[in-house]
Amino acid sequence: MLSQNELLYTLALQRVKNLGDTSAKKLISTVGSAEGVFKEKKHHLLKIDGIGALKLKEVSATLQLPKAEAELHYILKNNIACHYFLEDTYPAKLKHCLDGPILLFERGNIHLHNRNIVSIVGTRKITSYGANFCKQCIEELAPLNPVIVSGFAYGVDISAHKVAVANNLQTIGCLAHGFNQIYPRTHKKYVTQLEENGGFLTEFWSDDPFDRSNFLKRNRIIAGISEATIVIESGEKGGSLVTADIANSYNRDVFAVPGRSTDKQSLGCNNLIKSNQAHMLTSAADLVYMLGWNVSETPRPTTQTQLFVEFSDAEKMLYTYLTSNGKEGLDTIALACQLPTFKVATLLLALELKGAVRPLPGKLFEAI
Repeated sequence: MLSQNELLYTLALQRVKNLGDTSAKKLISTVGSAEGVFKEKKHHLLKIDGIGALKLKEVSATLQLPKAEAELHYILKNNIACHYFLEDTYPAKLKHCLDGPILLFERGNIHLHNRNIVSIVGTRKITSYGANFCKQCIEELAPLNPVIVSGFAYGVDISAHKVAVANNLQTIGCLAHGFNQIYPRTHKKYVTQLEENGGFLTEFWSDDPFDRSNFLKRNRIIAGISEATIVIESGEKGGSLVTADIANSYNRDVFAVPGRSTDKQSLGCNNLIKSNQAHMLTSAADLVYMLGWNVSETPRPTTQTQLFVEFSDAEKMLYTYLTSNGKEGLDTIALACQLPTFKVATLLLALELKGAVRPLPGKLFEAI
């Protein structure tokens, strides 16, 4: 854990104009610490590849430490957790992003180790189609206990957070401002719920002015912290498409929910799919399969009669087919049961979560 003194110097380095997180990490890695960067002679620092005079212009303890001391006081007074990019508490997946922040600030009770993490983004003008898909997708994922990440904005973001809370899932709001404010203000009523079921992350200081350019920096955290990013609805242009682009640049999986070609709020998603920048997402089963998430086994009911009581008619049909025919592939099951493939994928996931079906190598399934 960072000492208070090293946190002070890391805050000071974070505040240096024109430096950026990538260069700051390079300086720390070369010199050994943020404090060492401020105490090292400038001509030594200039020998580091990619570090020029402009980036070092404001690397001055005299200039930066007073600001850092004020922010450190705010952090300690408000019991804010700080995650340093070289420590274990820093989000593991974000460590692999070269431009990830050197410091992340947390409010709440966030636990990310060994967890399935997925980001959900989209339009602020969510339709009933998007809201229903968001609800269904998260509810289907709930037995896998994923962490749901979003940006706490209007529309898709807040819908994802609310559904996650309703399903007792950990959810994280990545903010484009410091903890001394909440944007949008109307979402202040959700703050306590999120902090009790995860919390908030930001790289911004308490005195940072709210600026729309902050959203781009916030979006890279949303994309970098998770295993995959889902775009539920988006117009032809929008911040969620930027997040998808960043996720692709990090070599993360991107999923997009298709919509009708005439729906303005589906244009962005359809274009992502059409240009092979995103996998088509028609149900949670698509994501579980593509990411290779393991479904925890649950106790199987003792009798077939009890099992069928818990099944829908369609689930019962699939289970009966697999019981009679043994191992079968998704397409074969769909053809035999006369159901669309995407529907069968969803049903198989439901049966898997109930401990009645298990996936096998070669994209096969069998009844347990």
